[in-house]
Amino acid sequence: MTHDLDARTQFAIDLARRAGELGLGYFRDLDSLTIESKGHQDLVSQADREVELFIRAAIAADYPRDGIVGEEHASVAGSTGYAWVIDPIDGTANFVRGIPAWCVVIACAKDGETIVGVIHEPSTGETFHGRLGGGAFLNGRPIRTSAARSLEEGSVGTGFSNRAEAENIAVLIKKILAEGGVFFRNASGALMLAYVASGRLLGYVEEHMNAWDCVAGMLLIEEAGGTVLKADPRTVLQSGTKVITGGKGVFSKLQALSSGVF
Repeated sequence: MTHDLDARTQFAIDLARRAGELGLGYFRDLDSLTIESKGHQDLVSQADREVELFIRAAIAADYPRDGIVGEEHASVAGSTGYAWVIDPIDGTANFVRGIPAWCVVIACAKDGETIVGVIHEPSTGETFHGRLGGGAFLNGRPIRTSAARSLEEGSVGTGFSNRAEAENIAVLIKKILAEGGVFFRNASGALMLAYVASGRLLGYVEEHMNAWDCVAGMLLIEEAGGTVLKADPRTVLQSGTKVITGGKGVFSKLQALSSGVF
């Protein structure tokens, strides 16, 4: 099992980096990119679709019997209990506007439990990765969540999507500020979760995230010594989950602040 996990982890790291190179090609030629709207503040580009097809083809070649859950194309049912969960470009709104804060996300789950997570940010060359029981790493070096015990010691990542009530996140941000904290948002939920895992952010909270945006980062946070609100393995891949994460010293505070808000 450990050998298989290691193999899947290395496969995901290599694939995320190759997909990132493909994405960078589009990012450097934005003038020729086709962009569409999927809804309020929800964009998709030709790059999203092409990078996802590239990732899917690689998975189909190496793990043909596994399932695939992705943002831009239909789910593939597998027969092994394994499912690859992919977001070709998380932070599309940044990507299409030339803001270098976007990432490739590849996770692998077994019966709904995440066992491998990779978040690769092509613009910086940073690759965050981890596997269940194996720790979390940034470009091969171990990472740890923040040891802060107060929200006054750093920033809390916050997310908002059109699946949630706008006033809820406004209420939560007000509560964070009242605790002496600061909120942070860079429009890439997966990247902010990676920043929690590496101690750059104290925690991250969002009312609802799709699996392809959050399961990789949540695994990284746990493997880096942090705490996450556990997702239901029976429903998370198809329905997403509420996300509350943080270093051990602030998680309970973030959970308390979120209680009653969403």
